[in-house]
Amino acid sequence: MDANHPPVKTYKQCASDHGISEPTITNVVKKFVNEGLDATIKLKRSVNSDNAQRKVDGRVEAKLLEVACGPVPKGHSRWTLRLLEAQMKIILDEPISREAIRRTLKKTNFDLTAATTGASQRKKTQNS
Repeated sequence: MDANHPPVKTYKQCASDHGISEPTITNVVKKFVNEGLDATIKLKRSVNSDNAQRKVDGRVEAKLLEVACGPVPKGHSRWTLRLLEAQMKIILDEPISREAIRRTLKKTNFDLTAATTGASQRKKTQNS
């Protein structure tokens, strides 16, 4: 062995050191041998994946929360997903699905059914 190179590790040792499975090590080595370094380290994401098709980024999320926390349109007692969908289409000139709006509001713990909207804290439950 050359003094400048560390001892060769087994696939099992590599997997253990990096917290991944042995088949993953095998697949990475095969890909490197067959396709080279660039293909091995390139992240491939399906065009149908959630991240590839995400329309609600930080800017849109902030605008959505601003609208949802704002005054309700006349004739309505509270915001609904349909109302938010229509309002966001007007503001952004691009439709956003009700499901994307629902997911965003759920992620931020926003409750459309609450009597008051905004950044209020949740009620604490009693210990049993």
